[in-house]
Amino acid sequence: MKMEMLIEDLQTLVDDAFTLPLSGGKTFVNTERLKEIIEEMRSNLPVELKQAKSIAAERNRIFNDAKSEAERIVQSAEERARNMVQQSEIVKQAQHKADEIIFNANQQATQIKTAANSYVDSLIKKSDDELSRNLADLKKIRSSLKAYSQKNNNNNNNSNSNK
Repeated sequence: MKMEMLIEDLQTLVDDAFTLPLSGGKTFVNTERLKEIIEEMRSNLPVELKQAKSIAAERNRIFNDAKSEAERIVQSAEERARNMVQQSEIVKQAQHKADEIIFNANQQATQIKTAANSYVDSLIKKSDDELSRNLADLKKIRSSLKAYSQKNNNNNNNSNSNK
């Protein structure tokens, strides 16, 4: 969000720039404000990278929690199955129930893992897309600034040679 606001500030700075008459579209930009915005962007970029890393860590945590929960469910099901088998009157029922519990636990664990991976993947994709857009915008701005600086240097050199 902060990067988007800074990019908007850059756009406003360029839009509000004073255009020189008969200069082929050359403009004067408040370089102090431009430098401030660029510095803010530099300081905020690591924050957004940290957020992406945090999302990846959260994905791992969710995956590990789901795995632990699945193992706990399976162990619980196996324990119940062993206890039921020990009861001679209901051995067949216990075996069937244990199998059903294990199957359901494995299905539930798979669903939890799939949902967690999907959720985290969507968060990472969203962050990746946002970072890619921000990086592309920064590259465009940097390129524009270089071109602007080169034009100013050329104009200054030409003005100095004409004198």
